[in-house]
Amino acid sequence: MKYRSAFDIIGPIMIGPSSSHTAGAARIGRVARTLFGREPKKAVISLYGSFAKTYKGHGTDVAIVGGLLDFDTFDERIPQALQIAQKAGIEIEFIVENLVTDHPNTVRINLYDDNNHQMEIVGVSIGGGSIEITELNSFQLKLSGECPAVLVVHQDKFGAISSVANILAKYELNIGHMEVSRKEKGNMAMMVIEVDQKIEDEVLKEIEKLPNIIQTIRMVE
Repeated sequence: MKYRSAFDIIGPIMIGPSSSHTAGAARIGRVARTLFGREPKKAVISLYGSFAKTYKGHGTDVAIVGGLLDFDTFDERIPQALQIAQKAGIEIEFIVENLVTDHPNTVRINLYDDNNHQMEIVGVSIGGGSIEITELNSFQLKLSGECPAVLVVHQDKFGAISSVANILAKYELNIGHMEVSRKEKGNMAMMVIEVDQKIEDEVLKEIEKLPNIIQTIRMVE
């Protein structure tokens, strides 16, 4: 058997009984919080497969909410995450889904703020505390959350991808993984770029000045 990392063998440092159902769930919640860029005022959390069957017994519920509160997997506040969220005025709703998904440990998280801004992500816990974000606002993607990354929303125009890649090369940022998803030809698209080094603010500022770039979202490593 091949292992993706040492976490697959010994597991992550975590609060909770399961690396997949607790640590992985917390990481999905925390990545969702990072992508949203702020503390949400409401979260609707839809659980699928084994997440739906065991989410209370394995602490998946408190783990996801702990992640949304920006708690790491080993944070001792995770068991009290639901109460902490309630005191912070965050509305939490869990939905148990019966649909069959590609992966048994799947969660869809819809986040809202006071200005009716919304974000939807789909994440899966793939074992050993490792995760993948597979969908963001209906864009299909593959994001591990383990490397520095930038998500670039852009118009699906000629030269947009190469211009972003040129800026990363200018700052000597090595691309470890890159993919592009679009909803339809010539409309909006999204680049997901994972790199080996920290992404500084000036890099994002240069990317945002490029033609056809709509938004950049940096994953905090």
